[in-house]
Amino acid sequence: MSKVAVIMGSTSDLPVMKDAIDILKELGINVDVDIVSAHRTPEKLFSFSKNAHINGYSAIIAGAGGAAHLPGMVASLSPLPVIGVPVKSSNSIDGWDSVLSILQMPGGVPVATVALNGAKNAGILAAQIIGSSNSEIMDNIISYKEGLKEKVIKGAEEVKKTF
Repeated sequence: MSKVAVIMGSTSDLPVMKDAIDILKELGINVDVDIVSAHRTPEKLFSFSKNAHINGYSAIIAGAGGAAHLPGMVASLSPLPVIGVPVKSSNSIDGWDSVLSILQMPGGVPVATVALNGAKNAGILAAQIIGSSNSEIMDNIISYKEGLKEKVIKGAEEVKKTF
């Protein structure tokens, strides 16, 4: 079974990051969740990042607000794909500092970056990465996307009935 780590800089990020956790579980992927602060627990960050692939993870989703160094630091230490979720936090500049900190990585240290508070898309992207080599997960993603299509079609039918 595939496994994704969902980490965040502090407990205040959990309401946003829960969307990633929920969609990964819905798509049949095991999830481990932890708080790993780039600034307050750097030793934990180093240990987690250097050992994540050994510990069986297929991808890492890292959410952070403010200076948002967590995703980039994890990417600098881990060979796994890292998906960064910029979190609009109380100490951020309307979230733009988080977006730019995660988005503007130097060559050789990629972080796939989703929208501000876009943890659900981070979970879907992690599932798609896993699904490229796991047919069961790929089937789950196809079903999920089919459900999105059906929801739009039903919504369009309701709108047509109304007008």
